[in-house]
Amino acid sequence: MLALTLEEFMMELNEGSIKNVGPANKSATVKLFDVESAEAREFGDKRLKLVFEDDDGNEVQVSLFPEDVRDIVDQVEALEDDSPVFE
Repeated sequence: MLALTLEEFMMELNEGSIKNVGPANKSATVKLFDVESAEAREFGDKRLKLVFEDDDGNEVQVSLFPEDVRDIVDQVEALEDDSPVFE
């Protein structure tokens, strides 16, 4: 399940073209639940891309620098020691 929240979002649809309306203060939150597949791959020369997909074909891609991926790996390893999720 993909949940998408858009804040301060307004658009104009005119003859098939989408145009931003209003100031550039928009933000978005994307949540993907019930992930069926996840993978990591190279993205350009300096980043890694994490790709998550659910069984409905919804996909979220996240591009991170290697040090950010290492931080996430460290956080997961810490959770393995302390969280009941890993029991």
